[in-house]
Amino acid sequence: MFTKKQLWALLIPLMIEQILNSLMGTADTMMVSNVGSAAISAVSLVDSINTLILNIFSALATGGAIVCSQYIGKQRIDRANAAGRQLVLSMFAISTVISAVCVIVRRPLLSLVFGKVDADVMENALIYMLITGLSFPFIGLYNASAALFRSSGNSKLPMTVSMISNCINIVGNSIFIFVLKMGVAGAALSTLLSRVFCAVVIMYYQTKPTQTICINNYFSIRPDFPMVKMILTFGIPTGIENGMFQFGKLAIQSTVSTMGTAAIAAQAMTNILENVNGVFGIGVGMCLMTVVGQCLGAGRKEEAKYYIVKLCGIAEIGIIVSCIIVYALVRPITVLGGMETDSARMCIEMVGAITIYKPIAWVFSFVPAYGMRAAGDVKFSMITSMTTMWCCRVALCIGLVKVFNMGPMAVWYGMFAAWTVRGIVFVSRYFSGKWIKKVI
Repeated sequence: MFTKKQLWALLIPLMIEQILNSLMGTADTMMVSNVGSAAISAVSLVDSINTLILNIFSALATGGAIVCSQYIGKQRIDRANAAGRQLVLSMFAISTVISAVCVIVRRPLLSLVFGKVDADVMENALIYMLITGLSFPFIGLYNASAALFRSSGNSKLPMTVSMISNCINIVGNSIFIFVLKMGVAGAALSTLLSRVFCAVVIMYYQTKPTQTICINNYFSIRPDFPMVKMILTFGIPTGIENGMFQFGKLAIQSTVSTMGTAAIAAQAMTNILENVNGVFGIGVGMCLMTVVGQCLGAGRKEEAKYYIVKLCGIAEIGIIVSCIIVYALVRPITVLGGMETDSARMCIEMVGAITIYKPIAWVFSFVPAYGMRAAGDVKFSMITSMTTMWCCRVALCIGLVKVFNMGPMAVWYGMFAAWTVRGIVFVSRYFSGKWIKKVI
């Protein structure tokens, strides 16, 4: 049984890290928005693709973290270390290939996904995608190492590294955007530098013998295909789930991009703010994965069930508070961000609707699934998420826009429907007990 001190020692740094990441993301967006609507529209479009890729990296890291957590629960530290080495190697290989592809074919990729956009938006997008694409191997390696630390119960170090990295990003933006007048290139360059810092620092600490999972010679790692297969067994369904989720967002983004620059800018800022008011819950979910993984590795199934309920309650309180705070700040943020009047109006309207509905359905839609994935129930989560994404969110959004000529609010009506259905399905799955089925 985790003591309260152990639980909060794991949970608090995760929540702080997620909150700071989102706050810094908001500050980043506000800085870019001062360059102009074309700049923030370009960043928004490219970040839709970047988020898809980063979610794939996160899913692969999740697969490694699940394997390591269960081995640690079994007191098999040697196997946890072996899994950690294979996760780092796999992540480096995959992220390098994806980086090369995105950099080389960025123009046809952007044209394929978003169709015809304004020329100034496309030129900014090409610059931003070139520089941020170079950062993929670094953020991939950071995600892998951070997942290994969290799986062993150490969420403080990733939080600290992420905090410093965010400060580097903001300072870099201030210099490159406002002093050197580099526009979106400056925003992308500061992102690249912050990600290089993350990877170098956390991988250095991973070599320390005092760490539960210690990787003391990266260049000696060689493929262990059975272990890689085990990691991918957990990671690939989550990666497909995250990938399809982002493909759905891209489909929606393509629809929004036809509404004009003001709608694109409003949707971009709303997405950032919705991420901010959800980070508390995401932090709780990440904590839940480690806790459930270790409980099941040790054979304590009832304890795993207990923690899913307990942490869902904590997440609900956090979501309510977060939504209220974000709504109180949305108007000042649109002013400080220099948003145009129409963009600001649409953004405030959408955040208001999110504030009302998110506390009702979001926690049940997302948090229990983290615990179920840690138990190996990744395929069910993948199928549920993909089905609700395409049948509820994407279909409803496109229908409301194409048939009823609704503006960007259609995105959120589709989202609310998806949250509701997902929540019902995951709660039913929890009570069925069928999710506890794959322990290493």
